[in-house]
Amino acid sequence: MKVLTIREPWASLIVNGYKEYEFRSWKTNYRGRILIHAGLTLEKDNELKFKDYHLDYGSGEIIGEAIITDCIFVTDDFNVELNKVNPLVYGNGKHIGNYAWKLENIVMYDKRIPCKGKLGLWNYDISN
Repeated sequence: MKVLTIREPWASLIVNGYKEYEFRSWKTNYRGRILIHAGLTLEKDNELKFKDYHLDYGSGEIIGEAIITDCIFVTDDFNVELNKVNPLVYGNGKHIGNYAWKLENIVMYDKRIPCKGKLGLWNYDISN
């Protein structure tokens, strides 16, 4: 199964339904189910930014899953549209020139799966 490691609070924002795009500097042609892995890093400045969301952050564990349905190059116009959706989540403006991975059918797991993360899209044997 493909897995994407994402820093917190971004991973928890995804599995809690606040964020439906994950941004990367690289394009992916992969479409399909992925596991969402919360990395070990918590961006403290962003933790305060989202304190009213009452998120339960993961650390070094798979916390949910989603389906990648698209990969969109972020233009100025697309960035403006994202900011209209949720300025707190998408409003930093650092997305222009990157790729927005569209995530759908997002599920938060009740039971988290501890494991080490990796860079890029990586594989995890879900039968473990």
